[in-house]
Amino acid sequence: MDSTFYACPTVRTVSNWAARTPEGFIFSVKVPQAITHDKVLVNCDAELKQFLETMDLLGPKLGPIVFQFPVFNRGVFRDRHDFLDRLVPFLRKLPGAYKFAIEIRNRDWLDAEFADLLRNRKMALVLQDRSWMPNPAELKFDPITTDWTYIRWLGDRKGIEEQTTTWDKTVVDRTTELSSWVDYCYQLTKRGVTIYAYANNRFAGHAPATIEQFRNLWQAKGFPEIDKPKPTRLRQQSSLFD
Repeated sequence: MDSTFYACPTVRTVSNWAARTPEGFIFSVKVPQAITHDKVLVNCDAELKQFLETMDLLGPKLGPIVFQFPVFNRGVFRDRHDFLDRLVPFLRKLPGAYKFAIEIRNRDWLDAEFADLLRNRKMALVLQDRSWMPNPAELKFDPITTDWTYIRWLGDRKGIEEQTTTWDKTVVDRTTELSSWVDYCYQLTKRGVTIYAYANNRFAGHAPATIEQFRNLWQAKGFPEIDKPKPTRLRQQSSLFD
């Protein structure tokens, strides 16, 4: 749920999410940018408390909670050690009843030490397919830090927006990349890792088509069938944001 990144939703909105989605539906939500970007983990206890209490309204439908950090320059943190000096005390305060995932966009900060930090706290490292970040095959350490993982297929935002700003069809062939992800995800399932994977329109041009292509590639390789969501009949089509 990308909207939670911009602000904590109202109680009414989240209650609607819970009521209007089928049993077994899982929401993945982003922590508001007020925490990760504006205050950068400082003096944000009230904001975090409000957000978690609001997300609790989802009950068993609440899945991963993602801390999406921006690319930090040296004006904010001199290096990754400076960042960790602030991150570690913050992580220690987080309640253990949630599935937290950490997404960082400073490529050089991804190393075994950072992975071990998350592993010790049973938090997931967000895996990204984007233009400047390494994919799992390029990493020199195991990026799986708990019994589940979080994958984002994001692509090259600037590059694809030079070709289109209409997100209704595939415009970039990502077959090679997706095939590699299929192989990687299959190996993760053999390890018993639960996978939460999400496609952005800017990965190939149309997120639903990306998911469908992933399923087709998976099936073509003869891997065990992926469960599909069960169709649900709603009494009336309505917005989750009403």
